[in-house]
Amino acid sequence: MEYMKSSDYAAELLERVTERVESVIVGKRREIRFILIAMLSGGHVLLEDVPGTGKTKLIRTLASCLSASFGRIQFTSDVLPSDVTGTSVYKPITGEFEYRPGPVMANIVLGDEINRASPRTQSALLEAMEEKSVTVDGATYALPRPFLLMATQNPLQFEGTYRLPEAQLDRFLIKLSLGYPGIEEEVEIMNRQESGSRSLVKPVMLAEELVKMQREVSGVFVDPVIKKYIAEFAAASRKHKDLLLGISPRGSLAWMIASQAAAYLNGRSYVIPDDLKEVALPVLTHRIRTRYEMVQSSDAERIIADLLQHIPIPVPSSRMRG
Repeated sequence: MEYMKSSDYAAELLERVTERVESVIVGKRREIRFILIAMLSGGHVLLEDVPGTGKTKLIRTLASCLSASFGRIQFTSDVLPSDVTGTSVYKPITGEFEYRPGPVMANIVLGDEINRASPRTQSALLEAMEEKSVTVDGATYALPRPFLLMATQNPLQFEGTYRLPEAQLDRFLIKLSLGYPGIEEEVEIMNRQESGSRSLVKPVMLAEELVKMQREVSGVFVDPVIKKYIAEFAAASRKHKDLLLGISPRGSLAWMIASQAAAYLNGRSYVIPDDLKEVALPVLTHRIRTRYEMVQSSDAERIIADLLQHIPIPVPSSRMRG
């Protein structure tokens, strides 16, 4: 009963967040839901699309819904690792070095055009994404809780972009593409601009509330049969004839956690096969690498969809915990 009350309150809160974001962003309810799943999972989000599709605006709007600290990193080729993590500054008065935090030291960090930075600078984010800490001049500093990196990137064929290393891609829980709006949606965008409407997005959720929800998500029950299925699916991807790189153990764990968050959003305290299916593509497609020279997202999606079709998700025989 206590879980149901908490779940109802969380569902109401998350619906209010969705409505606030939709008052600014037109026609992206599905993408908003996936980002909420990542937030509930404590995972990071990568949005890839051509310029002008609203990637940065979506992230800024979502961040505005959460009463928490916000940092922004505008990645360019000359951004240094210290511009991300912060640096130590010598204080002549005390004769000691003082740590000055970088923009990564925030609850929600927008990494804008992350693949325009050099690989050296991108690697500065690896520790922050995985261990929720940064190391500067030999001293390690914990990042605030919650910590969520929401990054945007332009397609690889665009001038001035670098390919993100596989180790970094694997640390993003979810990768999404917004795509172009439909005709009616684009007309609505123009109407809002013409009317001069500027929706002021006020916070509707505290950072502490998000942390509490994340703890509840981690308690969502996953049947051993489903865990075994996830492991078998990952093993099959590693042997797939069209793949050079299959799903890592980190990817298996990410799939399970995202499924727990999807179940939580649906008001359940246990995972069902539909939860796995819902999050499979955004969680898994960026973690595999095909044998072709140019990796097309459609190829990755086709392979994951093919594996889902040929390895049916078993229905747990044991009684689910409510």
